[in-house]
Parts: sequence; structure tokens; C-alpha cells
Amino acid sequence: MLNEKMYALGNKRSVIREIFEYAKKRGGEIGKENVFDFSIGNPSVPAPEEVNQTIKKLVDETPSVELHGYTSAQGDKRVRDTIAANLCKRFGAKISGDDLYMTCGAAASLTITFHALKEDGDEFITFAPYFTEYKVFVEGAGASLKALDSDRNLQPDFAALEKAITPKTKGVLINSPNNPSGVVYGVKTIQTLAEILKKKSEEYGKPIFLIADEPYRELVYDKETVVPFLMNYYKNSIVCYSYSKSLSTPGERIGYIAVNPEADNAKGVYAAVCGAGRALGYVCAPALFQRVAAACDGLTADLSVYKRNRDLLYRGLTACGFECVYPDGAFYLFMKAAGNDAYAFCERAKKYELLLVPADDFGCKGYVRIAYCVQTQTIERALPLFEKLAKEYGL
Repeated sequence: MLNEKMYALGNKRSVIREIFEYAKKRGGEIGKENVFDFSIGNPSVPAPEEVNQTIKKLVDETPSVELHGYTSAQGDKRVRDTIAANLCKRFGAKISGDDLYMTCGAAASLTITFHALKEDGDEFITFAPYFTEYKVFVEGAGASLKALDSDRNLQPDFAALEKAITPKTKGVLINSPNNPSGVVYGVKTIQTLAEILKKKSEEYGKPIFLIADEPYRELVYDKETVVPFLMNYYKNSIVCYSYSKSLSTPGERIGYIAVNPEADNAKGVYAAVCGAGRALGYVCAPALFQRVAAACDGLTADLSVYKRNRDLLYRGLTACGFECVYPDGAFYLFMKAAGNDAYAFCERAKKYELLLVPADDFGCKGYVRIAYCVQTQTIERALPLFEKLAKEYGL
């Protein structure tokens, strides 16, 4: 009577959403200010003022029928041209608006991309820890996801990747800055990935795509941290981007797919992206926010707040005795669960109203994810509670 797979996905939320809903319920019982919800990556810094000013200007100066009407299926041509020109200026990319497809955020970008590339028997590879929904997106497209362990620094295990690639491998999915760890893949890492995929593509006589999930591209906090632009290092590459985090507009659902024009059969790949968007009903991303994205591309919310939160939280938790991965980007901190059982640790943390996400669903057992996109005072008030939790474990 029903699609059992879809029923199962709808009947049980992701672990992140489960905790998020618990936080709302608990806040209603004891007061929101008494619940320390570190569960969800919902930006806590206001959007840049340019976002609101652009919206006002568009509403005041653009005829309503034009502003709120349909755009081309793949997005307004002027919007795509503007964003492409900015990518060329910022990263030295060789891309035009005809290589961009506007989407309803990164989730739509990834889903469309997997559907566009997938053929019977295909698989995609990623590295743990990885965003929990990757498996849903890949399997929803009818492919399979193979998750490989990262090395001790949470960088790709290159030896494992070389062994894992088979004739069935259609692409490798990376996420940098990473959700849930905040780790950034540097130039050397991207170069090595490109070398491996080029060699394997030649060995199997077919392109193996490198797909970047980049909603956190701009969220880096130290000057020496560089997030390489993928297309400058590997030709068979596709970038899936969202403005949700950089512009603090997650509820507006706007992003894009960028197909490298130097990819094998690039025009065919782009046509498949357009076809997948059509089949999935993802044509014509929100018209108003397409224009906002074009006008504000490259801007960010006030990242100094996230940097302050990161530094405060990292220093505080390590001082308590917790083992943490230092995050160079995004707004998540990856912490070793005392006792090694992440679910048990998170349940015990609830005693102090500390809501953390066990990392088992991220493909990495024994860790928890802490989203520090919260008010700074929330972290300040939570640290004494983390200290009590640490003492329970004898840290």
C-alpha cells in the first residue's frame, strides 16, 4: 500500500532532528534558557545587512509579476552569469553561467547530482565522518554508498581509497569544511585525491567524478586555512553549494550545482543535471532568493562570533579533560565520548540538559558532535556543566 522505504524514512527522523525536537519539548517544560541545545547546525549569527537591503531593494524596484514569476528551469540567466563571474574572480575558475544550475540548497544539489550521474550498479565513496543524509541521498538515487575510514587526523585514507575504487565507482563525495568534524581538506589533500582519481579513471576507461559538498566553504577562522576550489585541481568535478551557512539563510533554501566545463562530456553531464532536476520536480529555485544570492555571493555573516565560540568551547572542553578535534572550519566540534559509547554518553549528558549528537550515524562511533552556532553565553553557562560531566567519568 505504501513505499516501505519512504515510510521508514518519514516515520523516524534523523538523530539530529530527534534531539532538536526533544530540545523544543524540554524547553517548554523547564524554560528554553535552561536547555543547552548543541544539536543542529542552525546559524546563530544574523544574515549580513546586505541580504535584507537587497530584498527590500528588489521588492521596491522590481515589478511583482517579474520578481515572483518563474525563472528558467535551471535558474535565471543573469543570476547564473553573475555567480559564475564571481567564481572566476574569486578562485580563478574557468566557468560560465551555462555551467550552473540553481537549486533549493545543498540537499537538492546533491540529490540532483546523484540522480544525474547514477547508472545501474553504480556506487559512490565518501569518508567518515560524513553528513548523516548522504546515505539517504545516494540510496534514494538507486546507488550505494561506500564509507571509508579517515586517518587519525580525519583526512582521507588514500591507501584505502585506492583499494576501494572499482569499475562500479561513479564518484567520490567530499565535504570540506567537514560536517561533523570541522576538518578542512588542504591543497595537498585535494591534489592527492585528484591524482588517485585520474589514475583510476584511466585504468577503468571512464571518468570518476569528484563531488564537493560545500555549504561551509566560507566558514574558516584562521588566515592560514585555505579551502581549495575543486575545479582548479580536477577536471571531472562537480561543486554542490548552499548559501544557508555563509549568508545565515538556511530557511530560504538556495544554492547551486556547478559542473566543471572541462569535465568529460561536460555538456552531457549538465544536461543530465537539468533532466534530474526536472524528474525530481526541482526546477526553478525560489526566484527572489536567486537574485539575493547573486547580489550577495561571497559575503558572510559575522564569522568572528563563531570563531569566539569555537575557541571558548575547545579550550573549555579540553581543560575538562575531553579529547577534541580542533575544527578549522564549519561550526561543529567533534569530541571523543567518554566511555566510548556515544549514545550512553549523550544520555548521561541530558542529566545536565546538555544535548549532543552521537556520531554513530555520521559513520564514526565513539564521538559526539557539538554545534557551536549558539549564543556565546550558552557556551559560557554550559562549560561548568561539561566539567561536572567530565568528573563523573573521572577525567
